[in-house]
Amino acid sequence: MSAQWLPGHRSVLPAETLELLDPKPGERWIDCTAGLGGHTRLIAERIGSTGSVLALDRDAGMLAIAAERCSGLPVTTSHANFDDVAAAMERQGWSGVDGMLADLGFCSNQMDDPARGFSFKQDGPLDMRLDPAGDVTAADIVNGWDESDLADAIFQFGEERLSRRIAKRIVERRQRKRFETTGELADAVRSCVPRSGSIDPATRTFQALRIAVNDELGALDRLLETLPNVVKPGGRVGIIAFHSLEDRRVKQAFRERDIWVAITKKPVIAGEAEVAANPRARSAKLRVARRN
Repeated sequence: MSAQWLPGHRSVLPAETLELLDPKPGERWIDCTAGLGGHTRLIAERIGSTGSVLALDRDAGMLAIAAERCSGLPVTTSHANFDDVAAAMERQGWSGVDGMLADLGFCSNQMDDPARGFSFKQDGPLDMRLDPAGDVTAADIVNGWDESDLADAIFQFGEERLSRRIAKRIVERRQRKRFETTGELADAVRSCVPRSGSIDPATRTFQALRIAVNDELGALDRLLETLPNVVKPGGRVGIIAFHSLEDRRVKQAFRERDIWVAITKKPVIAGEAEVAANPRARSAKLRVARRN
């Protein structure tokens, strides 16, 4: 089985990622976000039996599927978030790697499963945890945070200009009945935000809550801070971001010219054919840098 085409999921920018990162036989690599193992497998096939790939993911279920799909290849899996990459390397006895990839998106299997509570398209529990064993759910935030903190999170993480109005509506609604499902939350947001074009009014609020539940931006900041300490000189790093809050952080980190040489002057985006086959690739932005 070759690599990026997996049931229900397609790895984004597969050809561009391989070309720019250029994994070589015998190298050590880390896939920080293994997901279903699409990118992991592509890298492992390139480095061959003399190399090694350490695949991380905070979702143990996804990681188990990745391990199965990469069976027979030089891949070791580790249940860990990508901001814990240094500790994961230490457990392997690795002091440095030749390359690293972090795809900050989500598997279709996660997003489309109503039980995970990521999407407003199908009703499900208000969860949104990438690691199902995590302590905080979206329901905890929606029902427990005060109005000001809710508004700040929706504005900062969702870039939603009507965040104050949404937070007020959420607090009013939860005083009558606790929020339990994604449908209840989506309806509350839609009731106070006008539709603009084809974008559902709940989109930005759901993004904000998902980021807050999983501390996604904090984890990315910690990864970017760790990278110079774990990537060998000449090593390559690729990060695929899916919204401006992520991409700005990656862009700024790779501007540190005493540490990185930018291989991509502008982010690489999916072509028309890939977007037609996989609409979620439309938002993907790949940046690659080489360690000085």
